[in-house]
Amino acid sequence: MKQHRSGPLSDLRIIDLTQYLAGPFCTMLLADLGADVIKIEPPGGDPTRQMGPLPPDSKGCDYGGYFASVNRNKRSVVLDLRNERDRDALMRLVDSADALVENLRAGAMDRMGLGYEVMHARKPALVYAAIRGFGDRRTGESPYLNRPCFDVVAQSMGGLVSFTGPEGGPAYRTGAAVGDIYPGSLAALGVVSAIHAARRSGRGQFMDVGMYDAILALSEEITYQYSMRGRVMRPNGNNHQTLVPYGIFPTQNGAVAIAAQTDHHWQILCGIIGRPELAKDERTLTNRARLKNAAFVRSLLSQWTGARPTREVVAALDGKVPCGPVNNGQDIFEDPHPRIREMLVETPMPGDNPPVILAGSPIKFTETPSGIYARAPRLGEHTAQLMAEIGASN
Repeated sequence: MKQHRSGPLSDLRIIDLTQYLAGPFCTMLLADLGADVIKIEPPGGDPTRQMGPLPPDSKGCDYGGYFASVNRNKRSVVLDLRNERDRDALMRLVDSADALVENLRAGAMDRMGLGYEVMHARKPALVYAAIRGFGDRRTGESPYLNRPCFDVVAQSMGGLVSFTGPEGGPAYRTGAAVGDIYPGSLAALGVVSAIHAARRSGRGQFMDVGMYDAILALSEEITYQYSMRGRVMRPNGNNHQTLVPYGIFPTQNGAVAIAAQTDHHWQILCGIIGRPELAKDERTLTNRARLKNAAFVRSLLSQWTGARPTREVVAALDGKVPCGPVNNGQDIFEDPHPRIREMLVETPMPGDNPPVILAGSPIKFTETPSGIYARAPRLGEHTAQLMAEIGASN
């Protein structure tokens, strides 16, 4: 871990009213980049505190791996926003902040008298950010506005599920919760952009990211394919819709990714697999030709990779043709790259618990280093500290 909070956003303070994954991932990114993120939790805490895997000493630690991962580098304050005293404390914290981020149901903050208009009247320079399933009425009132939304719903409605899965088979959600993580990532960019504008103009604004919208943007190919060709994309397995060979191929003990769609890389690959004549074969000379004969190309390459262990295939193509092994968690822990790049960070856990290894920040800087510098907080761990700072009792 880093020794202290640093990074290009170390001059920012963010009030974090988010729970579950999309919102906490957004504020985690900001915290990793140095922002002082104050996580406001209800008396019962963020529900993900109790999601596993849980540590052996559960009395000394009130959260598990899920919460630890996306709430590192934050300070926790417990406020019950149903009572006036705690709502006032929130507003006093807002006075010292650059932005507030929430992912509650549409209208929830307004009903408590804490919506954007109230916040803006109190502090015109504040950026108010929301992550919701279907956006907010202020930026376009969706007919689905009041529906709850989670990752799998966003992935499905945004189109990603429709072309993910085995070729000719059923549609699949992706393994990673991109329906939460991608909207959260876009929201972090939006927050930084809006703060930049506010510092120029002195005027903050409301911004939101709809989870449906974010996944539609991520799945951008389905829009132009349908617009220009009337084509509805379907699951295509581990292969690309228009590039050949470009996909996942079996090996004796696993699988590898190979991307030899350019004619240059295809010619090199033909030599490596012992079929140099295919580099000049009309059936495989260009990507367009290979696309027409995709089954032949993929079968040929699968036979070659399938007869060899993963390590041998990667070694043969290394530095010549874009390729890589299909890594699982154990493989990643054994790979030197994530350690060298500080992508596996040993982070302490409260109580009598061993540390947990978390995925580090992929955004690297030479002058303003960022990353994990503090474990996730226990519920309300910093309430007294922050209340004293604003002159409020708790």
